[in-house]
Amino acid sequence: MDSCCEDEVCDYEPPDFEEEEEEIDIVVETDPTGRYVRFKDVLGEGAFKTVYKAFDEVNGIEVAWSQIMIEEVVHKPEDLKRLDYEVRLLKSFKHKNIIKFYNSWFDEKKKTINIITELFTSGSLRQYTRKHKKVDVKAVKAWARQILMGLDYLHSQNPPVIHRDVKCDNIFINGNHGEVKIGDLGFAIIMQQAKEHSVIGTPAFIAPEVYDEDYTELADIYSFGMCLLEMVTLEYPYSECENSAQIYRKVSLGKKPASLAKVKDPEVKQFIEKCLVSEDQRLSAKELLKDPFLQIEGFLDNHLESAKQLHVAPSIDWSSIEGSRHKPNTDHRASDVSMVSTISTESASVVVSVNPNDDDEEIRKQLENIELQYQQALMDLSMKRDEAIWAVINKH
Repeated sequence: MDSCCEDEVCDYEPPDFEEEEEEIDIVVETDPTGRYVRFKDVLGEGAFKTVYKAFDEVNGIEVAWSQIMIEEVVHKPEDLKRLDYEVRLLKSFKHKNIIKFYNSWFDEKKKTINIITELFTSGSLRQYTRKHKKVDVKAVKAWARQILMGLDYLHSQNPPVIHRDVKCDNIFINGNHGEVKIGDLGFAIIMQQAKEHSVIGTPAFIAPEVYDEDYTELADIYSFGMCLLEMVTLEYPYSECENSAQIYRKVSLGKKPASLAKVKDPEVKQFIEKCLVSEDQRLSAKELLKDPFLQIEGFLDNHLESAKQLHVAPSIDWSSIEGSRHKPNTDHRASDVSMVSTISTESASVVVSVNPNDDDEEIRKQLENIELQYQQALMDLSMKRDEAIWAVINKH
């Protein structure tokens, strides 16, 4: 070894681990299993809830730890027992657009319900859009579609799960991939139990029928419309109002937020208005997902050709399915129809089977389901393609 190398070796100083340890987050609480540790860093807070940064020591990942004060909202032991059961049901919900629920428990000493969920480091959609103010409508469509996919999953449960507080603050985004997920579902369930016979939600996002305490899952669609309005205008709906009473009056009279007039794109405005119509005219999440506004550009009219270009491998004639979706064939015999289709991409594989004994309505539903799954697969693949392109650009 030459002298230069010897000097380099001699000059090497190992890292000061004691100095680095001072920068490590201080653990202030551990869950009953010892798996999750909570730090003092506050990610968000409200009237009843505080969300902290936490860590899963088993999987080695950062998580969110929500502490909800229930002393003022739950008064009977049987209510708490039912509440605990319903919150734990969230663990069974598995959907790519619903925040993952890991664990929950009741802290009798602190009178809190604690919920551990996955953590999205880019924060809520509200925080994200305030940080990145110039976002193309393509991105807004992608976010809207993912939110509706999550709502469709919740509303398809038996009985339907109503979120009751859909807003940009409760929708979270992974900025690196444009992945969007609905969160705060556990808090929504807790507040539902605590205020079973009163209005739940954020005034600017509450559907008119909720004030009458007679509503369905379509109330979430109204809230989604307000959420979409905030995305494109960067204004809180009804920000012209000074208090909740003024908002209630406007909503009761059917007056839309002033910010709606600021939406310049007619297609965007029309789609938002579809979500804000009266409940008897409002479309479901599943129906809105079929709206032309949300279809991926270039894919709606010629599915088979687009699939070839994107290396998607459907085993059926998509053009005929598109035709049957818009104009169902009511003359065919169910016994004459038999089909098994497979949609496959790098990120998804879906198999849909139509039984020869299914009736016409069931076949139609199957075809619609295939169409929705196909559009979602194309969107996933399109997002992956965009990521790959940006990765190449950034390297150069």
